[in-house]
Amino acid sequence: MSRELKILEKLEKEINLKELQIKSLLTITQAINDNVNADDLFQMYRSFLSWEMGIKRMLLYVKESDGWDCVSHINGEFVNHDTIVEAINPIKRLFVVKEEEATALKDFDIIIPVYHKDFPIAYSLIGGIKDKEDLYNKIQFITTITNIIAVAIENKRLFKQQIEQERLNKDMELAKEVQKMLIPQTSLDSNYFDIDFIYQPHSSIGGDYVDFIQFGEKKLCACIADISGKGVAAALLMANFQAMLQSLIYQYRDLETFIYALNEAVFRITRSDRFITFFIAEIDAQKKEMRYINAGHYPPYLLNGNELVELKNGTTVIGAFEKLPEIKETIIELKHEALLFCFTDGLPDLKNDKEEYFDEEMIQEFMRKEGKQDTKGFNETLMNVLIEHKGKSNFIDDIAILTCKML
Repeated sequence: MSRELKILEKLEKEINLKELQIKSLLTITQAINDNVNADDLFQMYRSFLSWEMGIKRMLLYVKESDGWDCVSHINGEFVNHDTIVEAINPIKRLFVVKEEEATALKDFDIIIPVYHKDFPIAYSLIGGIKDKEDLYNKIQFITTITNIIAVAIENKRLFKQQIEQERLNKDMELAKEVQKMLIPQTSLDSNYFDIDFIYQPHSSIGGDYVDFIQFGEKKLCACIADISGKGVAAALLMANFQAMLQSLIYQYRDLETFIYALNEAVFRITRSDRFITFFIAEIDAQKKEMRYINAGHYPPYLLNGNELVELKNGTTVIGAFEKLPEIKETIIELKHEALLFCFTDGLPDLKNDKEEYFDEEMIQEFMRKEGKQDTKGFNETLMNVLIEHKGKSNFIDDIAILTCKML
């Protein structure tokens, strides 16, 4: 064969290869533009390598949230993926496997990593290229196709993640609105009681709850709760909890029976997966007494004249057990302008940049010092003190506060 003929044949092969490459590139690009799903793209990649490029072995790994997933392969049914993933992780550029290397990669010729910025998003392992002629150009084109496929899949993943995040944000906004409706927005207009609230959420949706229920002019129930967990689930449980509380409190006027019934209602929903710490006090201005039950909640304080009482008697948390153990209701005779101060554990857990907590001693000291104020002034002063105490540190948990004074 003449030299000129050989050159022509070589040129013809190169032209045919280029035409094949352009056709394949256009086909895959069009599929991406048509938003073909990931599985179909993987199948196109497999067919391109197998039928058009004559590849005998291939593994394609893409990055998932929990590790690497082999999404397409040619003759890769029996490989040990864990061993291969461990071997390819250090590879950051096109890697040629040496024949003498007896490693997990020995059945492959080249490893093609695909990076997005500094993070790997895909690896393609290629082995058994039949036609070695013009090998460099073939590898370059396989690398190009691999990059296109991997980036398209990563974009699909990021888009799906964005959609899920937007859906979550909408759910969070809805739960936030639900939560706003559950927290009292106005104080009580009464000649016998002065009541005020603080609600300082750590995130957009917290698990704290405060409320009051008035029975006539001279009797009031004040309560505070902390629901385990955060987010939408906590907000939904809070909504259910408020509905159950508002319904049962009118059915069972004695606190012990009410707490038993409330626990059974919550347990039917949570099946002990979640629980609620709860404190409720019934204040009777005519009898000048307070009845209370503490169900596993951080003990509130009662400034009763010059005496500061820790309100810790009651039972265990709500919703953790189908039946509560013994419940102890406590009755306290109230003195003039007795001050009830309830809070969730976000208050004593608040610390400053010196790791100093706003602990029980500081709470008691503040109550003794500021307890003569009305509840609004008391709470406003407290928030100023908390902001000063935490300094540059953040609120690490929700803080809910209920302050009630008998006039």
